[in-house]
Amino acid sequence: MTLPSEFVVEIARLLESLGIPYHVGGSIASSTYGTYRMTADVDFVIDVDRAALDRLAEALNRDFYVSASAMNEALANHSAFNAIHLDTSFKVDFFVRGARPYDLEEFRRRVPQMLNTQARPVMMKSPEDTVLRKLEWFRAGGEVSEQQWRDVVAVLKAMGSSLDDEYLRLWAGELGVSDLLKRAKDQASSA
Repeated sequence: MTLPSEFVVEIARLLESLGIPYHVGGSIASSTYGTYRMTADVDFVIDVDRAALDRLAEALNRDFYVSASAMNEALANHSAFNAIHLDTSFKVDFFVRGARPYDLEEFRRRVPQMLNTQARPVMMKSPEDTVLRKLEWFRAGGEVSEQQWRDVVAVLKAMGSSLDDEYLRLWAGELGVSDLLKRAKDQASSA
């Protein structure tokens, strides 16, 4: 495994074999729906309990460095931990699915996507949720990440009218990013 898409496919198969529901997010999702860009890691949102997390830890320990304490903290706080591939130093970020209504809806709306011609589909964050989550991260990070913003605008531009605008407006309001969504849509339509 050397390409990010190869890591995505391999980790997705591992999660499926362990019975762990997941979806791929971050730059892989925004590249799928918007403009491709290189990435130094891949992001997975996982829905786990203690037993599933223990199975994942055991499976990852063969090829990855992963901190047991970071995994435990992520489970307790619905936060993230990472796994570093021992041979390549490639990083996989695992986000334990949150408990907010939006987190549940986002996870429910995941969709199968093909990443390459040799693979079966993997479960991907929806394009609408890719936009919303990146806007939420953009706001939380002080609205300074040019990459997050470019990703959002690229997805809006590429997906255009195929996006569920009502869903975007509803959840942008709930997440407190309606102003950012409007600004990004304006920029996407003028680019």
